[in-house]
Amino acid sequence: MNTAVLIVIGLILYAVFYMTHGKYLEKKVVRADPSRQTPAQRLYDGVDYVPANKYVLYGHHFASIAGAGPIVGPAIAMAWGWLPTLLWVWFGNVFVGVVHDYLALMSSVRYDGHTIAWISGKLMSRRAFYAFNAYIWFALVLVVAAFAFVISALFTNVPGAGFASFVMILLAPLIGFLMYKSPLGFKGGTIVGLILIALSIYGGYVVQSMGFSLDFNTWLVILLVYIVIAASLPVWVLLQPRDYMNAYILWFSLALGGSALIVVAAKGLGALQFPAFTTFSANVVGGQPSPFWPTIPLIVACGALSGFHSIVGSGTSSKQLANEAHGLLVGYGGMLTEGFLSTLVIGSLAAFGFLALQRAGLDVATLQQLHDPLVFGAKYAAIANKLKWTVIPYSYAYAVEGAYGLPFDPVAIFATLWITAFALTSLDTATRLGRYAWQELMEPLKKTAEGAYKFLANRWFASALIAVIGVLLAYTKQFLVIWPAFAGMNQLLSSLALMTIAVWVIKVQKAKGLGKGLTVAPAIFMWVTVTLALLWYLVVVIPALWSKSVVTAATVGAITVIGVGLNIYLFIEWILALTRKEPGT
Repeated sequence: MNTAVLIVIGLILYAVFYMTHGKYLEKKVVRADPSRQTPAQRLYDGVDYVPANKYVLYGHHFASIAGAGPIVGPAIAMAWGWLPTLLWVWFGNVFVGVVHDYLALMSSVRYDGHTIAWISGKLMSRRAFYAFNAYIWFALVLVVAAFAFVISALFTNVPGAGFASFVMILLAPLIGFLMYKSPLGFKGGTIVGLILIALSIYGGYVVQSMGFSLDFNTWLVILLVYIVIAASLPVWVLLQPRDYMNAYILWFSLALGGSALIVVAAKGLGALQFPAFTTFSANVVGGQPSPFWPTIPLIVACGALSGFHSIVGSGTSSKQLANEAHGLLVGYGGMLTEGFLSTLVIGSLAAFGFLALQRAGLDVATLQQLHDPLVFGAKYAAIANKLKWTVIPYSYAYAVEGAYGLPFDPVAIFATLWITAFALTSLDTATRLGRYAWQELMEPLKKTAEGAYKFLANRWFASALIAVIGVLLAYTKQFLVIWPAFAGMNQLLSSLALMTIAVWVIKVQKAKGLGKGLTVAPAIFMWVTVTLALLWYLVVVIPALWSKSVVTAATVGAITVIGVGLNIYLFIEWILALTRKEPGT
């Protein structure tokens, strides 16, 4: 089998589900009404509630939800083999992810742009609101930690991409001004922005050629300062224009990479070299033998489905949706685009991963050993982590070089740029959403301790708190332990969001049998799967980590224990909510 088969099957699968399954949800469950005013229009404030062009919002939403999850997660999961990883991605996309993402967005739109946690409080109980928000905040701490590590690791090894990324960030306010405040308008600002992006990428290539480099810890500090500022500024100043321009990089990277995998196959190249299947219990999570089910959600996060998407959809995107008819493209289409990204990563790694490992510096003897599926399952994840996951951009670069003859080094810089562009958008969005969750948790203090509330709920303090804790966890470099904890909390969040969505669909939207089943079934499946996986993680992985890093084991273990406890409590609240005659009573 070759790469072209994977790409074509994925595209056909997504197109069929968008036109059938997606349209059913839009017409029969949500009953989207283009004439109904959205929160972005009714509650416009120029900071968070700002109507956006649907393509700008699609770009912002897609870039925000994608992050490093659909890229790094499948790359790690290749230890089980490319076939089970790909099947999980496709299954998660079309049966769970799209339902979760689209309905989380639209339920928030119907509740004035409130978060999914607020909606859980409205439909279940006030206790559920605080439990859900607490869960979200702890989950977002791990998001910041995982993505900060990935970005810093890649920037350390491909510093030109780091330089180009931050030049683009500094230019984003200018692009935003040109699009929203200058006579150039949206189209003129876009053209100028694309020119500046090209110059930034070229500048990164030149700077790297001159020997520019920063170490891992320096990049962490830079990221810390950046995400605090980005999470506190109005969305139109930095997030909207930066994410919109990033979206062009991301779309181009998907088009270039996807077409490259088809072209190399047409040239007789692109055969899948990585093993299709290694073993059911490959060494993946924390370096321990990990059963594919139920632990796969601890690794393949956002590429299959993601609870983080419900926070983005109900936290920022719902406040920018200008028309209910745009929701299917933004929510449903965004999830499918992310699934295609994971498909692309799996295809490029399966075909060019061995070349990428060699390029990253792996010795010939070890490389030969990895051709044995059992050895691959035992050693691959640890080796790729040691090589700072450069296997991902390098495999992409080999695919593009093989298809179009473009030089390897500039393409590798570009590949690192688009990978970290995904991660950066999710990193600062996660910090902003963590600010929202923290501020909502502090609301009880408003009446009893107003001074404390003003300090603790201050947007700069709330942003800095989650950013500092997350970056300190990234500093420990225990990535193969932090990533599964993040992914598990994230995947469990998807089931909790689906529970809230199911109550909305059943109690408020009065959906019929199929509409109910499309939300209840994935909620229960994910809750059972991820709860079992996290319990396994606490029993197997955390004790093994204890001898290596007590602080990391204690911190990550405590967050996971709290998450599992809140999850069980919210499951009980969900059952009670479904049995009540009226929601929230």
